[in-house]
Amino acid sequence: QVHLVESGGGLVQPGGSLRLSCAASGSIFSRYAMGWYRQAPGKQRELVATITRGGSSNYADSVKGRFTISRDNAKNTAYLQMNTLKAEDTAVYYCKAFGNGYTYWGQGTQVTVSS
Repeated sequence: QVHLVESGGGLVQPGGSLRLSCAASGSIFSRYAMGWYRQAPGKQRELVATITRGGSSNYADSVKGRFTISRDNAKNTAYLQMNTLKAEDTAVYYCKAFGNGYTYWGQGTQVTVSS
């Protein structure tokens, strides 16, 4: 069992930056790949970025060059650095741990990009 808690969301102006954190507990963090997803009002949840156990990352086209996913296995935490934010990045952002036949989700953190 893995318990995930996201933090770092908030209100930011267009062009600004935020860093989301996903703190994991309850199991061995390094055994799981990690992902960030988001869901805007009235839309389906979509992939933002993933990072493998070995540190290889993958991004949605809409965030490439602006967002960076990373992980610190010593701190049991995954991060999403978001730069040059746009209004269309507004959503609830969710952290996911997956692997070994299991999938775990956090409760989400709201990101609002508005002037």
